[in-house]
Amino acid sequence: MRGSGSRSERAGRVRGDRPVAGQALDLLSARGETLAVAESLTGGLVAAELTGVPGASRAFRGSVTAYATDLKRDVLGVPGALLAERGAVDAEVARLLARGVRGVLGADWGLATTGVAGPEPQDGQPVGTVYVAVAGPRETVTAVRLRLEGDRAAVRGASVRAVLELLRDELIGHGPPQEGEQTGGNGCLQP
Repeated sequence: MRGSGSRSERAGRVRGDRPVAGQALDLLSARGETLAVAESLTGGLVAAELTGVPGASRAFRGSVTAYATDLKRDVLGVPGALLAERGAVDAEVARLLARGVRGVLGADWGLATTGVAGPEPQDGQPVGTVYVAVAGPRETVTAVRLRLEGDRAAVRGASVRAVLELLRDELIGHGPPQEGEQTGGNGCLQP
């Protein structure tokens, strides 16, 4: 699949009826690349979605569930000063988490989720404020802010879908701008 066909042809071949986690893993496997995940608000749900796909071990290296702020700092390398100044719910924190997990777990690609699932606001951010990020092998990092609706489970589920869609789109080659904002009604990621 690598290098064959246009971006839209490649996108058409991977989308079909396959779940987005499977699509992303297929793309990674075809490229001979690997993935690691840093999760905060999703608490391991991204890793569970990925490992639910048969053959995930061809591309998925592992994950770090860094729920506590000190783990974001000490394990994944997010500067303590940044966390103290902005809190964990921040685009730059998401970018650094994606870069950090990529380095710590020796993967080509890193994903990150951080945000507020509720029921209470956190770090001055309302419930449903989420940042997802993907760090690629060419040192490019994309972070997207989401404003999600629903209860805690809905926000977490929509965050999982959003970060996997972001990865898939980056792999296909037509992801969103370096930093964008997307709003999801009823848990949907929308342009």
